[in-house]
Amino acid sequence: MSDKVSHTIKSFLDKTGVDYEFMDCDPELADTADFCAHYGESLEKSANAILIKAKTGEEKFACCVLLAHTRLDVNKSARKKLGARRVSFASSDETKAITGMQLGGVTPIGLPDDLPLWVDSRVSECDYIILGAGTRSAKLKVSPTIFEHTANTEFVEGLAKDS
Repeated sequence: MSDKVSHTIKSFLDKTGVDYEFMDCDPELADTADFCAHYGESLEKSANAILIKAKTGEEKFACCVLLAHTRLDVNKSARKKLGARRVSFASSDETKAITGMQLGGVTPIGLPDDLPLWVDSRVSECDYIILGAGTRSAKLKVSPTIFEHTANTEFVEGLAKDS
């Protein structure tokens, strides 16, 4: 396990009883497509955690988890779910401020309890997924059952579309 993986994330995982494995990663290869290509992992088993925000009205954020070979339906499903007229991806600075993590390392484990966490329903069909581990120098291999233990979590049909 990487020394940079948060003790909080590891403690949370240990309490769930869900099997997991940390995988070291070159920080330059932390973006999902680069990671998968270099380390021989499948995009169909890798998931991205993406922070979105309302661009109009009340400031609202949500974290969306979707398989890497799909793309977030930000203009329909995510927009409607967030209850906003316009939605965009949060900036790198906003992501860091809200999650405490850098892009390429964001994990849905240990997010603020009041931040909605929406997981595309296809994620639950995998026997395991590879997620960010809270740092650009590691990834987390874990069963999607981990989302039974995360706060404010909802599986959403159609959150992502085929690329």
